[in-house]
Amino acid sequence: MKFSHLSISLCVLFSASAFALSTDTKQPVYIDSDTQQLDMKSNQVTFAGDVKLKQGSININADKIIVTRDAKTGEIQDIEGFGKPATFSQLTDDGKELKGEADTLRYSLKQDRLTMTSNAMLAQDGNTIRGTTINYSISTQKLIADGSSKERVSTVLQPQQIQE
Repeated sequence: MKFSHLSISLCVLFSASAFALSTDTKQPVYIDSDTQQLDMKSNQVTFAGDVKLKQGSININADKIIVTRDAKTGEIQDIEGFGKPATFSQLTDDGKELKGEADTLRYSLKQDRLTMTSNAMLAQDGNTIRGTTINYSISTQKLIADGSSKERVSTVLQPQQIQE
């Protein structure tokens, strides 16, 4: 499978001070859904039916969300969202909104990484990146977007961002 590979420091695409809101991961997680299933052996909770997750400024909306907790500490390790599309948004410390969507979202709290797979898109201030897969390290602001043999990575940069 041939990949079109794009690795960009987000200072080119997004504003230089656009770190994710630093207090988000210290906030409680609120989840609303139609159903909930707990699997105590795997430490996973599955929420289904118009699921809305909120943690600080983080919002994830999906058809299904699976939350995995660490067996020893009880801390949330991963949040996986599935939908057509599942959506993600988060405010940055400078008040700008970062938005993403894909058929599958995986937010690893421990690694502070958002992985978007299948019809992935990440946008801020009118700048967008689309690809088959987007991996975004939130704290380091590094992004890798991959295409496939059928779909290349597509980027739109707004003129004011390029001039700055």
